[in-house]
Amino acid sequence: MKNSQPTPWYRLIAAALTQHKLLKGIGTPLFIAFFFGAYFYVLKNPVYPTTVMPLTWLDQVISFQPQAMSLYASLWVYVSLPPALIAARSELYRYGMAMSTTCLVGLFVFFFWPTAVPAANIDWTLYPGVDFLKNVDAAGNAFPSLHVATAFFSGIWLNNLLRRYGAPRWIQLFNWLWCIGIIYSTLATRQHVAVDVWGGMVLGGVAAWLPLRQYADIARTPDRT
Repeated sequence: MKNSQPTPWYRLIAAALTQHKLLKGIGTPLFIAFFFGAYFYVLKNPVYPTTVMPLTWLDQVISFQPQAMSLYASLWVYVSLPPALIAARSELYRYGMAMSTTCLVGLFVFFFWPTAVPAANIDWTLYPGVDFLKNVDAAGNAFPSLHVATAFFSGIWLNNLLRRYGAPRWIQLFNWLWCIGIIYSTLATRQHVAVDVWGGMVLGGVAAWLPLRQYADIARTPDRT
């Protein structure tokens, strides 16, 4: 009798990608569309006075780098990866609830405490890509950075999924490098300051850790039936 060989990691991922394709294909862009609608409404209609966030030593160290715009924009690909790699419908719902909570907490803070980054002494028209970003996404809704929160949230979930599928370490490392690059780009494009980044990492980290810890606890619980 031949020993059964474990399924290779890339086949596990390929199988996960084919699960619930309609739900993922409609749910992910629909969620992003609803989020943008709420985000820009809060951004354009502040109810309370806006607080300008302070600069720190880290903001002085990291210079403006327009080439970081590509990393900044890659977030919308990055946040689509975790749901794409989830195979179980129940976990997909748990992921969606956790991501929704992350965004709702951020929007709640934006509504009651509008914040903005300090004005930079930069002629944005010299950098068309960044200038477009500044015109579309104004300097408000700064703290906590939802760009950072959703990137860090996605990085934690992706790392968990990749480890679960047995993906090689270089792919896990690439995941974290991509996540760090997106977080770094928020400072390098002057969309956020360091305080916003720390706030976003706390929000995204807590929101990702809680459901994953619950999943781990369930997995460790022995079946008593």
